This record gives sequence, structure tokens and C-alpha cells, in this order.
Amino acid sequence: MADIHRRNDMANQLHLVILNQGKATWNKWRKQHPEIRPDLSGANLSEADLSGANLSGANLNNAHLTGADLSGANLNNAHLSSAELSEANLSRANLRGAHLINANLSEANLSEADLSRAYLISADLSEADLNNANLSEADLSEANLSRANLSEADLSRADLRHAILIRTNFTKAILTHCQIYGISVWDVQLQEAEQNSLVITHDNQPTITVDQLEVAQFIYLLLNNAKIRDVINVLTTKAILILGRFTPERKIILESIGEALRRQGYLPILFDFDRPSSQTVREAVGTLAHLSHFIIADLTDPSSIPEELETIIPALAVPVQPIIEASKREFSMFKGYGIYHWVLETYKYTDCADLLANIHEKVIEPATQKACELQEKKRELDKKPR
Repeated sequence: MADIHRRNDMANQLHLVILNQGKATWNKWRKQHPEIRPDLSGANLSEADLSGANLSGANLNNAHLTGADLSGANLNNAHLSSAELSEANLSRANLRGAHLINANLSEANLSEADLSRAYLISADLSEADLNNANLSEADLSEANLSRANLSEADLSRADLRHAILIRTNFTKAILTHCQIYGISVWDVQLQEAEQNSLVITHDNQPTITVDQLEVAQFIYLLLNNAKIRDVINVLTTKAILILGRFTPERKIILESIGEALRRQGYLPILFDFDRPSSQTVREAVGTLAHLSHFIIADLTDPSSIPEELETIIPALAVPVQPIIEASKREFSMFKGYGIYHWVLETYKYTDCADLLANIHEKVIEPATQKACELQEKKRELDKKPR
């Protein structure tokens, strides 16, 4: 047992003396005196071997437990608010109903720990290992779970309001009936996670639930922020996706197209293909294409764009206006896209000045007209009985 001593003269000296005699003596004393609530508040228990110790109901507020071994310990209903538990081993520990408000648990091992109904308000759990931990009905409001491992953890009915989830691993975790109002979610892993009935609204608002953690913030903003709805409307009626290669000689052309579109009230989105294509790039292009009023595709230097058009054109009825320098030829595969009526005739231009002089008549106007045609057909189909 490490030398355990008082810190800030807060802990009960007798209790510290007994604990310093070893776990067996401590557990025997606890059994003989079940009515006593141990006071170890503010104690320095850094690196102490407390594995299997009976610390149920103990006052460990402000205790220093950095690197302590608490594996298998009974901390049921213990008070650990503002305790320092970074790098501590709490695997298989019973923390049911424990109070860990403002506790620092960064990099702690909490795998298989029972934290059901625990109070972890504002706790720092960044990089903590919570694999297979039981956090059902735990209060994790305002907790920092950045880069924490919560794979296979049970968070059913947990309170995650205002929690920070950045690169958090929820693989195969249970996330059902959780409170998630005000949550911050970025780059989380949710493969095979069970998600349903996640409450995105505040207590004083009508209850609205979603089944996907990653879309929760967006849905809430969509429902409660008129500006967000306006932004979506602007995207679908004003956003123009410009595809091409941003090599030095082509960048001038593509940026000139963007500037011409801005002058006419459009929102140009330029996507740089001057790097190898990947699944991530294709997914990003697909998302932007879904949001666009129409697409301008520069075929002059088709190093990567054929793959991206193959992703977009067959699957999405969004007008595509191809452009190309008159001295160049369309790549051979492009001719096959003629079967899709939303792919317009390729406009051939001699140079940048020629393109800009005719951009409204030869590029913008045909694409806008086709977008209106597609929207009208969609409205007609929507009116038909199913």
C-alpha cells in the first residue's frame, strides 16, 4: 500500500490510518462499522493500491487518486466530486450512484465499470477507457468525452446534455432514450451502435426524438432556426457546384466562373480535384451535388473528374453543364452520359474571355432552364396518387 496521507487537512486522520494498513484491514473495519461513512476528502491516494477496496458511500471529494488502482473497488454511492482520477484503473469497479461531478478522469481505465446512475456532471473523461462500461441512466451532462472509448458501453437513458463528443468511440454502444440537447458531436465512431429515441429538445419544450446522434444537431437547428432553413433554401436554389482541376492554368478559369456566378446572385462551390480520388472525396462530391441547383463540369483536364461524374450523373437528376476548351476533346466515357436528359450539351469556348462573355447565355441559362424542368416534373409526380 502506498503511503497515504492527508491533503489540505480535510480527511479524517483515523480513517486514513486504517486505510494505510492495507485493503484487508480496511475492508474488515468497514464490515464491522457499516454505519460509518469514511471521510477521505482531499486525501492524497496517488498510485495507491485500492483494488477491491470497499469505498461505498465514502467521501472522496477533492481526493488525489492519479494512477491509483481501484479495479474491482466498491464505490457505490461514493462522493468523488472534483477528485483527480487521471490514469486511474477503475476497471470492473462499482460506481453505481457515485458522485463524480467535475472529477478528472482523463485517460482513466473504466472498462467494465458499473457507472449506472452515476453523477458525472462536467467530468473530464477525455481519452478514458469505458469499454463495456455500464453508464445506463448516468448523468453525463456537460462531461468531456473527447476521444474516449465507449465501445460496447451501455448508455441507455443517460443524460448527455451539453456533453462534448469529439472523436468518441461508440462502436456497438447502446445509445437509446438519451437526453442529448446541446450536445457537441464531431467525428464520432458509431459502427453497429444501437441508436433510437434520442431526445433533442430541452425539458421545457415539446419532446422531439431522432434515431441518429450525428444528425441531432442539424435537426434541432432546422426546427428552431429560421436562418438555417433559409440557408438550405439558398443552397438548393442558388448553390452551383463547379468541378474541375485546380492546376495553376485551370484555376484561373474556374475562379473566373465562380466570380461570374457571384455577380449574378449565385453561390459558387468550387471543389478541388488536384489530388487522387478516394471514397471520401466521392462522398463529399455527392453531398454537394445533392445540395446544388446545377453543376458546371470543366472537362478540359479530366484527370479525376470522370470518376466523380460517374458517381453523380447516373444516381442524381441534377443538371450538369459540361464545358471544355475548343481545342480539347471530351473523354471517351463521357459520351455515354447522353442517355441522361439532365446532362446538357457541352459548351466549347476558345479562351477565358470567350467563356465569360457567353457564360450567361451558354452555361447559366440552359442549366437554370433544365433545373426548372426537373423541378416541375418532380412536382407533377408528387401530385400523382400512389
